[in-house]
Amino acid sequence: MTRSQRAAVIKPNSLRAALAAAIPTLAESPDKLTVFIDHGSIAATGGQSSSFEYRYVLNVMVLDFEGSADDIFIAVVDWVRMHQADLVSNWDQRESGITYQIDILGNDTADVSIKLQLTESVVVKVENGVRTVTHVDDSDSGKQPWEI
Repeated sequence: MTRSQRAAVIKPNSLRAALAAAIPTLAESPDKLTVFIDHGSIAATGGQSSSFEYRYVLNVMVLDFEGSADDIFIAVVDWVRMHQADLVSNWDQRESGITYQIDILGNDTADVSIKLQLTESVVVKVENGVRTVTHVDDSDSGKQPWEI
């Protein structure tokens, strides 16, 4: 997909949608779900291509949550398996790729904060003077970005 058709990064909105679909109260009260990026960096090579990779920590905050934290984490793990599989398949990533904090507010509510170490590859090609920017969809088929 070209740059004009996509936001700079696509995974935050994708995870937000997955959580809202899995937990109806988040769809009903979207203000209780906050998603933002921290500690972002760009990884690029010295090659001729302008392709690069976004690397960042995605922060997900579920505020005043009254349900079971299991429901949140099941939705997150299901999403990760599809969109950032290395967080569950790579031993090193499993250790710190998904972290969380829970602030217990009362007997029935808590704020749940989750941090995910995410990446998004961007392939940049120039053909006949026209630049095409493609955000790699990690859920496509397990292809590596250089196999596109």
